[in-house]
Amino acid sequence: MGTIKKFCFLLLFVFVSNAQIKKEQLNVMPWPQQIATSDAVFLLSKNFKINCNATADSRIYKGATQFLRRLDERTGLFFTQDFINKPNEFPEAELQINYLRKGKNELSEDESYHLSVLSNKIVITATTDLGALHALETLSQMVQNNGSEFYFPAVEIEDNPRFAWRGLMIDAARHFMPVEVIKRNLDGMAAMKMNVFHWHLADNQGWRVEIKKYPQLTALASDGSFYTQEEIKAVVQYADEKGIMVVPEIDVPGHASALLTAFPEIGSNIEKTYAVSRKSGIHDAALDPTNPKTYQILEAIFDEVCPLFPGAYFHIGGDENNGKEWNANPKIQEFKKKNNLATNHDLQTYFNMKLIPILKKQGKQLMGWEEIMTKDMSKDAIIHAWRSVKEGMEAEGGLAKAAKNEYKAVLSTGFYIDLMLPVDSHYLNDPMPKNVVFTAEEKARILGGEATMWSELVTPLNIDSRIWPRTAAIAERLWSNDTVTNLESMHKRLKQISFRLEEIGLTHIRNKAVILRNISNYQDTKALHDFTNICEPYKLYKRNGGGKKYFMFSPLTLFADACTADASDAYEFNKAVNRYLTDKDELSQEEIKYYLKQWINMNIELIVLSKKAPLIQPLLPLSKNLSLVCKQLLAAIEQKQSINKTELNMLFEQINTRNSADVELAVYDSLKKLAE
Repeated sequence: MGTIKKFCFLLLFVFVSNAQIKKEQLNVMPWPQQIATSDAVFLLSKNFKINCNATADSRIYKGATQFLRRLDERTGLFFTQDFINKPNEFPEAELQINYLRKGKNELSEDESYHLSVLSNKIVITATTDLGALHALETLSQMVQNNGSEFYFPAVEIEDNPRFAWRGLMIDAARHFMPVEVIKRNLDGMAAMKMNVFHWHLADNQGWRVEIKKYPQLTALASDGSFYTQEEIKAVVQYADEKGIMVVPEIDVPGHASALLTAFPEIGSNIEKTYAVSRKSGIHDAALDPTNPKTYQILEAIFDEVCPLFPGAYFHIGGDENNGKEWNANPKIQEFKKKNNLATNHDLQTYFNMKLIPILKKQGKQLMGWEEIMTKDMSKDAIIHAWRSVKEGMEAEGGLAKAAKNEYKAVLSTGFYIDLMLPVDSHYLNDPMPKNVVFTAEEKARILGGEATMWSELVTPLNIDSRIWPRTAAIAERLWSNDTVTNLESMHKRLKQISFRLEEIGLTHIRNKAVILRNISNYQDTKALHDFTNICEPYKLYKRNGGGKKYFMFSPLTLFADACTADASDAYEFNKAVNRYLTDKDELSQEEIKYYLKQWINMNIELIVLSKKAPLIQPLLPLSKNLSLVCKQLLAAIEQKQSINKTELNMLFEQINTRNSADVELAVYDSLKKLAE
């Protein structure tokens, strides 16, 4: 199998190095709006230099210098230019960056750019430095080599984003994410031309932002893990240099256990002793919307938090308030009657509307999850759609409903990356579904979308592997034309983009080895690595059983934590099986046999390793059953032996039963197809 792969690679290499680079051979993501190639190339040498025009300032200097250093690291050419910190320093430089003005990190800004690569020069032209930064990211993805020299293929690119809001949310409340985790993910966002970082800072499991007026918040509700205001300012500045706006979220009136640990007097259950939650799931804790002190405390908090974030938006959460504490409180029920509030939704709207002037005073526009959308909610609010929509019923979904009811809206339905769903499902999920008819005004209200990374089952060690590389595909959906939907092209480019993301500092690939060494008790991890390439963590929150299995302090260094969505070998094996069942071609058969033999040997190696590594033992039943299936299928293919269907069906049933490893076998369906 190795020889076959090497031969195919050599054929591809010869083709690429001796012929015109075609668009299909570029590993660019997000894919540009317009791109044309020619047969010329721009050869790189150590004398390669960058020049910025007279309007340049610190943001483009930093971006251009970072581009130059990363390019130097990739090529090893030892460029003579060091730091870029002056305008027109090298008027004859090969790369010229021209833009008219500094861009603002706001949704209405011009982010377009033109990139021209010729045989003797490269020119970036943009209205703002934000567009110029995007052009540098595109250019950095285009470097090629012919075996002896590095070069950029000649292209002409006209590019601009399809949607204004291209976001990533990271939840730092359940599991705290240190500043270095946030910064490296901002680097990843910038590489993928994403422009909104949504920072979830407070929830039942923790309060993560310093409030100087109320030090008891972090003293009682953070377990010592929180961001100082100076750290937040530094992150916001770092994001600004990348062209990213930061939107904070303080989730109220539900998700309030941590807040009420410090301020129980504004809780809806005055007899309850509130405490920071150690489990996930939906909790009853809710602020009392009838208590004036609730708004006094929130106003004081918002008055400190809002100035830390220059952007125009503030996310109040507003989701999953089950109303149980409100229903059980006679004072709250009496308030509802007195104020003609028929339902808890009406009461929550009353609460939300009280926050609007508090935030408006700080120059902020209120945003919340789609539960805030009620008949009396202000049309100035931005609706964040997140709840699942029945297949074929998108018109009833939160985003379409919001747009049709005169709200601006952002989509996260279908972009929940913590669900561990395959990248294809995210990639084909569009903020403007084709089976919904929108007017021009309604389309304009759909701001874009946002990948959401909830942190119940992630720590700084494995969070990158849950965000990347799938979020790069979401970034393409939000940037590129809606006709860019070819899955094969996306997978090909995403594989290379994943390596590039690791180059810039993300840990989604390298930290896998850290977890596997722990599981193997520092023995050889090859067999474990092979197993992770065909196993995926349980999807749709099945692993955590509705928040009942894992505490916030439970270990997340197990086999499921090393596995990812879109297991790489499973993807290749499943393609080979589909080809084989369609065409019965010999190459596909050889690839199938290669994998079947690998998994038989893998099981033997895991058994040996397990004698000195207890954490491997939960994997053995699944590995053993897989090995037995592989032996039968291999015998049927190689020796034309008949299959014992009774035994195979029993094995498949065992494989498909929930296991202690908390993973599913991603080659299960293809193995069943072969057996049938």
